[in-house]
Amino acid sequence: MGLFDLTGKVALVTGATSGIGMQQVIALRSAGASVVALGRRRERLGQLAADDDRIVPVVADLADTDQLDDVVTQCLQVFGRIDILCNTAGVNLRQHADDVSPGDWDLTQDLNLKIPFFLAQKLVPQMADRGWGKIINVASLQSRRAFTNGIAYGASKGGVEQLTRAMAEAWSSRGISCNAIAPGFFPTELTQKVFADDTLSDQLAQQTAIGRNGELEDLNGLCIFLASHGSDYITGQTIFIDGGFTAK
Repeated sequence: MGLFDLTGKVALVTGATSGIGMQQVIALRSAGASVVALGRRRERLGQLAADDDRIVPVVADLADTDQLDDVVTQCLQVFGRIDILCNTAGVNLRQHADDVSPGDWDLTQDLNLKIPFFLAQKLVPQMADRGWGKIINVASLQSRRAFTNGIAYGASKGGVEQLTRAMAEAWSSRGISCNAIAPGFFPTELTQKVFADDTLSDQLAQQTAIGRNGELEDLNGLCIFLASHGSDYITGQTIFIDGGFTAK
């Protein structure tokens, strides 16, 4: 088995129906992993899993936190184990600070911060039994920087960066690495408004060192790396994959 070969490994990807989550499913499967693809939209998941019995859809709404135990049980039953957890599901309501309600705040923190921790907590014991596991969280440019209409989202993603460090401290001694990716601007459902505005999209591209916004395929290498034995001595890190946006 090569350093980045995931044959025999099983991954769970949340938020698998679009954007970064869907791309992670594609990337991990290309490296040989079997993938449990979790999301809310049955038709989208069915299209993703079509003609590949090593991609198995699980339809669930992670916003319903009371169902988390049942979701975990269902995911573990698919292939009998989970070696790699990609905590990718999330929400960005893009509201001005004056307009955020307690319900909006709780939904954002639950999906972006609470669920990634408790989902990992429930999967860690069976990873630890085998002495190896990978947790990949999704941070953001807003983990470090304030953006317009992003107070609830930014707070949650700042939390994800610290959560990643704390997860690493708690579980790495049991063989479980925990890292986060922090994407720049990629064409996803959460960034539709950005890419629909050519002027804004171009402005953001020029803020990168490379001179363009991200394409979803740019995520593949880092995803496979963090899921593989190639990153076994890396934990607690947040890696910005942003074309050098934060370097300028």
